[in-house]
Amino acid sequence: MAEFAGQVADRLADLPGVTAVALGGSRANGTHRPDSDWDFAIYYRGRFDPADLRAVGWPGEVSELGGWGGGIMNGGGWMEVDGERVDVIYRDLDEVEHHLAEARAGRFRIENLLGYLAGVPTYLLVAELAGHRVLHGDLPRPEYPDALREAAPAQWFGRARFSLDYGRTAYAVHGQALAATGAAARAAAEAAHGILAARGEWVVNEKRILGRAGLRGLDAVAHDFDRVEAALRGAMLG
Repeated sequence: MAEFAGQVADRLADLPGVTAVALGGSRANGTHRPDSDWDFAIYYRGRFDPADLRAVGWPGEVSELGGWGGGIMNGGGWMEVDGERVDVIYRDLDEVEHHLAEARAGRFRIENLLGYLAGVPTYLLVAELAGHRVLHGDLPRPEYPDALREAAPAQWFGRARFSLDYGRTAYAVHGQALAATGAAARAAAEAAHGILAARGEWVVNEKRILGRAGLRGLDAVAHDFDRVEAALRGAMLG
């Protein structure tokens, strides 16, 4: 399958404006299954026209720049190539380098994004660089910045505590179990982000974040707000 990745990367690297192509996701870190899709990132400088990606002729959908709601997730495509599912994301190198500098200074924002309970930190773009396998061009390979390791846990834990406080006062005490569970789930994801930031571990999605943070056991008590709250507050103190 390395041949397949190389062929796709070669075609993407030929697109106007593209300066680097990287493989991400489970295919890059070796945790993929036979039916896993392929996640490619195309890094461009200055200009990229999605029409050039459509012109390759792979069946599927290709968004405009900013087509995924704006912010740091600025679009991409879902396609099929030789029977394999292939996702392509757009990455503006100027923006990536900006967020790399911000992360090294301990600064970041958290943006709302579909599919993320806690939201997505802008240092996601930096985390991708650390985990991607570069197939064409040159890209930075950043270590986890000390300043980010200092700053990020406090912000994530502060959000988690707010989610717990609000979940209790607005929902749990009024018997609104579903809303309370939702607040607890968000707090768990936020706390997990903070725990991993304190360790200096990159996060690119929330699929396995609770397990990595040692919070997977919360699944067994997810219906019990009191127990989830106690466990999360204890984890954040530890």
